[in-house]
Amino acid sequence: MAIGFDFGTSNCSVAHVVNGNVQTIPLSDNESFILSALCAPARQAVPEYLFSCLNISPMNSVGEGVLRRAIAENRAEDLQVKIDDVLFGKQALDLYLEDPEHVYYVKSPKSFLGTLQLHEAQLAMFEDIVCAMMVNIKTKAEASLDRQITETVIGRPVNFNTLGGEKSNIQAEGILYRAASRAGFKHIEFQFEPVAAGLDFESTLTSEKNVLVVDIGGGTSDCSLIRMGPKWLAKKDRSETLLAHAGKSVGGNNLDISIAFQRFMPEFGKDTEKKSGLPMPAMAFLNAVSTNDVIAQRKFYSYENLDVLRKLHTEAKQPEKLDRLIQVHQKALGHMVVGESEKAKIALSDKLHHTAHIDLPSETLNIPMFAEQMEHAIAAPMRQINGLIKEILTQGAAEPDVVYITGGSARSPFVQNTVKSVLPNTPIVGGNYLSSVTYGLARWANLCFR
Repeated sequence: MAIGFDFGTSNCSVAHVVNGNVQTIPLSDNESFILSALCAPARQAVPEYLFSCLNISPMNSVGEGVLRRAIAENRAEDLQVKIDDVLFGKQALDLYLEDPEHVYYVKSPKSFLGTLQLHEAQLAMFEDIVCAMMVNIKTKAEASLDRQITETVIGRPVNFNTLGGEKSNIQAEGILYRAASRAGFKHIEFQFEPVAAGLDFESTLTSEKNVLVVDIGGGTSDCSLIRMGPKWLAKKDRSETLLAHAGKSVGGNNLDISIAFQRFMPEFGKDTEKKSGLPMPAMAFLNAVSTNDVIAQRKFYSYENLDVLRKLHTEAKQPEKLDRLIQVHQKALGHMVVGESEKAKIALSDKLHHTAHIDLPSETLNIPMFAEQMEHAIAAPMRQINGLIKEILTQGAAEPDVVYITGGSARSPFVQNTVKSVLPNTPIVGGNYLSSVTYGLARWANLCFR
């Protein structure tokens, strides 16, 4: 049996085709989506969880070395890994929020897969994390359908990491392929996420059109200019219809991080001065909220950085603000802070004012925000999305007849206004913002494996 698998930055979902119609597969409490998150007692618990609890072995010597070290570290910490120790989705988030200091929490691992600066052991660890998440989803889907699932089409962005280019894409797709193989899929294909979203939109068309698909996901934004229409629906060879692709590693998470950095971090010391009159270094605050950057997070949460933050505290004109940043470090609160900025982004999509509430061990910060302030805070990533749309129009050999906009962040009026600023006279259609990629992947899986 074949499914479409959207292993998303923010959420994961799967679907299949039944009698010509796409149906999502319930994963948790009859919900079609599961948060892309994992929580474990410790980082080294994940490899042992796969091996000891799920009988899933590493595929190469690097993975075997990671497993041996993980088991040794677990025994040194007197940690006996049990199957219920590793949680996923909302359960993982709830445990992190309950005790952020004493758990290992990973959200949106897809954002890290194209990072070229990681060494082999780190890549093997991310493969284990992705594999564990895929096994969880596959198991839940099989339980819902009461059938074994062996074939899948997995969505992927045009570019996993803009800076890394094709080398990043090869690395990231390799991790996803190996993780899916270890999770039990026997036949695996990939499809660009904007193409998948376009395939779902194509099923509604009654005539031929040039469609610009704009997919604003959690970690990436992708555009595809595609010739679409009824005559292409059942054809697997679409090479002559794919006119142009472009993608950047900027998405909804970048908007959340920009809001947290620009609007929240001033309450933690950003834009303040040292007693000497010199400004506080901005990177100390950016690393704290860059939850989609594994290098930045490693730097921020290092023991050495705690010494740096304490030194900044003694030098600060407003040390009480730096004390809040130290609390973020000591209690591992970065994901919580960025989570509050995501709530603000959603709230300000349809109202002019919102008050964010950030719970620290010492106090609760109440930070008022206005829509104008949020628009200013996200200006930089929005310029990148604007440039992406212009790039695809330059690449394409034809003008779009319609723009199909999709992805979780595409519902924001700020995102839609950016598209309109580039294509003011082209109709913009919004479809199933959260599920269009999953539906299109299911349609493609039905073609690939029938």
